[in-house]
Amino acid sequence: MWCPEGLDEVEAELLGPAEELKGKDVLEIGAGAAQCARWLAAQGARPVALDLSHRQLQHALRIGGPFPLVCADAGALPFADGSFDLACSAYGALPFVADPRLVLREVRRVLRPGGRFVFSVTHPIRWAFPDEPGPEGLSVSASYFDRTPYVEQDDDGNAVYVEHHRTLGDRVRDVVASGFRLVDLVEPEWPDWNTSEWGGWSPLRGHLIPGTAIFVCERD
Repeated sequence: MWCPEGLDEVEAELLGPAEELKGKDVLEIGAGAAQCARWLAAQGARPVALDLSHRQLQHALRIGGPFPLVCADAGALPFADGSFDLACSAYGALPFVADPRLVLREVRRVLRPGGRFVFSVTHPIRWAFPDEPGPEGLSVSASYFDRTPYVEQDDDGNAVYVEHHRTLGDRVRDVVASGFRLVDLVEPEWPDWNTSEWGGWSPLRGHLIPGTAIFVCERD
């Protein structure tokens, strides 16, 4: 799944037809518990799951899977140039770095010519609305152009969670300035079958405003 809306890669084929993934070297960035890498391995691909969080990778290790787990910074990938055919990131890494171009340039570096990078993030328009699933989440409460990061702190004032806002234009410029060609920008619609409600996600909001932006990029 690329997003809370429930867009399935089997259906979307953003990385390509599932039958063509066999034998491909694929890097999952911000892998968390490596759900995407596990699916890729089941298609016959050769994934590597990378995350900055050692604890997340411990979850991946407990679940298991026939692929390497790498604890590293997405802005300094520990791989040689041209190591992968594809790269993917479902809500991983990019929203949490102040300079996403560092990550994008690193991903481009480790991709082979013609390689594709697909990543999903919260749709930038959501930053203008309260993170509420009900009617209160449908009224604009902040400037879409305010790029102040969202920060959570512990009792000592240390940042424990930081998420950075980029406008849609910022994201496109970041992709292009990092040497990628933007092939597609997907804004999944909320499907009627999805009745789930959690956090700021709900059918009410999903049917009215986009929640996810998926960028399909290629290295020429």
